[in-house]
Amino acid sequence: MATDLTNIRNIGICAHIDAGKTTVTERILFYTGKNYKLGEVHEGTATMDFLQEEQERGITIQSAATTCPWTHKGREYKINLIDTPGHVDFTIEVERSLRVLDGAVAVFDGKEGVEAQSETVWRQADRYRVPRMCFINKMDKMGADFDYSFKSIKKRLGANAIAVQIPWGSGDDLKGIIDLLGMKAYRFEPDSSGAVVTEMEIPAEEMERVQKWRHDLVESAVTLDDELMGAYLEDEASVSVEGIKKALRKGTITRECYPVFCGSALKNIGVQRLLDGVIDYLPNPEEVPEMVGTDPRDPEKKLVRDHSDEAPFSALVFKVVSDTHGDLTYMRIYSGKLIKGTRTLNPGNNKREIASRIFEMHAKDRKALDEAGAGNIVAVVGIKDSITGDTLCDPDQPVILERMTFPEPVISMSIEPKTADDKRKLSEALVTIRREDPSFRSEYNEETGQTIISGMGELHLEIIKNKLVRDMKIGVEVGRPRVSYREAIAGPAKNIRGKFVKQTGGRGQFGDCTINIMPFTKEEAEAAKLNFKDNIAFENKIVGGSVPKEYIPSIEYGVRQTAVGGITAGYPLINVKVELIDGSYHPVDSSQVAFEQAGRLALREAVAKAGSVLLEPIMKVVVTTPEEYMGNVTGDLSSRRGMILDQEDKGMIKEITAEVPLSELFGYTTVLRGLSQGRAANSMEFHEYRAMPANLQKEVIATGG
Repeated sequence: MATDLTNIRNIGICAHIDAGKTTVTERILFYTGKNYKLGEVHEGTATMDFLQEEQERGITIQSAATTCPWTHKGREYKINLIDTPGHVDFTIEVERSLRVLDGAVAVFDGKEGVEAQSETVWRQADRYRVPRMCFINKMDKMGADFDYSFKSIKKRLGANAIAVQIPWGSGDDLKGIIDLLGMKAYRFEPDSSGAVVTEMEIPAEEMERVQKWRHDLVESAVTLDDELMGAYLEDEASVSVEGIKKALRKGTITRECYPVFCGSALKNIGVQRLLDGVIDYLPNPEEVPEMVGTDPRDPEKKLVRDHSDEAPFSALVFKVVSDTHGDLTYMRIYSGKLIKGTRTLNPGNNKREIASRIFEMHAKDRKALDEAGAGNIVAVVGIKDSITGDTLCDPDQPVILERMTFPEPVISMSIEPKTADDKRKLSEALVTIRREDPSFRSEYNEETGQTIISGMGELHLEIIKNKLVRDMKIGVEVGRPRVSYREAIAGPAKNIRGKFVKQTGGRGQFGDCTINIMPFTKEEAEAAKLNFKDNIAFENKIVGGSVPKEYIPSIEYGVRQTAVGGITAGYPLINVKVELIDGSYHPVDSSQVAFEQAGRLALREAVAKAGSVLLEPIMKVVVTTPEEYMGNVTGDLSSRRGMILDQEDKGMIKEITAEVPLSELFGYTTVLRGLSQGRAANSMEFHEYRAMPANLQKEVIATGG
């Protein structure tokens, strides 16, 4: 039987760390009947935070998926839900979740409003064109301010936020919520954990405030629909609630507006109405644009896959989790049906994959399925050769769906096994972790004999170390964290020749090429339609065949391999365009190996002539601190070569935004606690690579980082 896609919602819960995402998710599971008791993050009993690290730290580290039912207006819906992390070190988990979701609920702290990571998540959702609703949480918190939080969404995110609810009271006096559409107040009974909701008339003392918000809602909604605008201009009273809802739904799906809800997940207030909003405003799989992929045999040819069980099967792998019973491969099915035991194709590596078992997931628990149709998110056992970002499809009608982009690691450290047995186990474990986490890298350094692991931050690497030691029982010693620097060129260099000649008796080796190099950006590469792989663009400008076509890829390969390995200080060379302009060959001695070596020699010579600079990762740091510690915090940031960009008042709290080199931030959280008697907090995320001061460049090159 074909799946009714209008009954499905694929949504994510995402926000800044500590805004209450996981608590919101736990309440959703409770009210939908998926859980029979409430799990609490602060007690380590949250269903979705099932890893030991998550329970100990009280944070979400990996995105967890679940499926739950919700009945709205007498109709049963199926909600596929993903709870994502808020900590910036695990932003990859948010990235890959947003790629496969149709909608998201952005959660904000009712006192803090939009915070640093809120902006990052919002930008990620923009990039994947994900419709959103907003939930202003923690309205029971002392100092919670709905008006302030609502305005921060409009101001800091530039979003057309439209409130459909406002809180009834705040802080300790939070009684419930007021629905601006139905013009009713709702009290959530604390004795029933909020499961019993009483609808009542709006109290007289609230009416003036409610009327103002209601007027703003109607005015904003009518701008989203021409027909509604016409009715509004003729007679404001003629605008129906259903008409407003329809306009809001249309505006949400096209990302012209973002409905705003409110409540307190911890106090069990407002979550059921939020679920109704998910059904009312977020799209079902049929309402998002059809998937457009490319033909693996002709990348220029576009292929469309309808959101239907009848279309050829296509799915995107967005997560791989190692399990004792075989890897669990999470995928979003975009078209067609996946039947247990069927053979699928990974067109990226041309490997056949068998979906031996299919599961509907509920955090770490699973329910076996015989088949799954379009619009569903499932986990599959039996997939061996596919990783995050890969497409699985019908072998007879192959398609490659758009891949995800993953950030480059900015921090690394050495890790060494304690015994020979640990060495063997470490090698296997690192392969497993790389399959699970695309933002993690590991490599063996031949010169030093060390294994280097790289990630997105200190917490990221610490959790990977704990996973190796505690979960995988591997004895390891770790070095101190190191910064992942990059190299760039100081200027252009023209007509640089690389000539490789080797005579060993018999057939020799001959390769000769001439190149230009110049600084180049991703934007310039996109404008010129050049491949900017690993931040290097290569353009063949040879006219007349001075180098045969079959040797051009070898020159490019030599150039790219040399750039990745680094030239001056051993760090990857980035933001460079290489133009191949001339060369020569020998009819007998020329070979692909010889031209690869010629490309390597040419790039080394060109960089030496152009001059190189060392780039360091710059982090965007946001510190919130009580006013009395402001001087301590800004002084410390300045001493770390920080550039303070903005200072904002949030009542008695100051929010400082700065750009600081990563190398100056190791252990910063501990220092900040000392400067503020534990009352200041910070978040940081990678911003960009920037040239280092000359004196520090010499120091880094001399010490090897």
